[in-house]
Amino acid sequence: MATRIIALFNLKPGVTPEAYEAWARRVDIPTVNGLQSVDQFEVFKATGLLMSDAASPYAYIEIIDVKDMEAFGGEVSTERMKAVAAEFQTMAADLVFIMTDKL
Repeated sequence: MATRIIALFNLKPGVTPEAYEAWARRVDIPTVNGLQSVDQFEVFKATGLLMSDAASPYAYIEIIDVKDMEAFGGEVSTERMKAVAAEFQTMAADLVFIMTDKL
């Protein structure tokens, strides 16, 4: 059964949206989409809350569709993925990873 991982996060103080988004397009999105265990990886920028003027509690949302969690665990343990994750950690604040299964 496929697993969808949803990551919610904001940017750390001093990290600009332009810097994060350029890094995501150049490094994060192609790297994660290149993993054999991943069907699809997408990053979204929150634009607001439906029917509200309030700001979203999270600035960014990542959705990772994983076809094989065991293989994914192995792939994210590689030195390349550890380096990508470390770069991400320097930019992301309030990070939450939610694992889901489709009903």
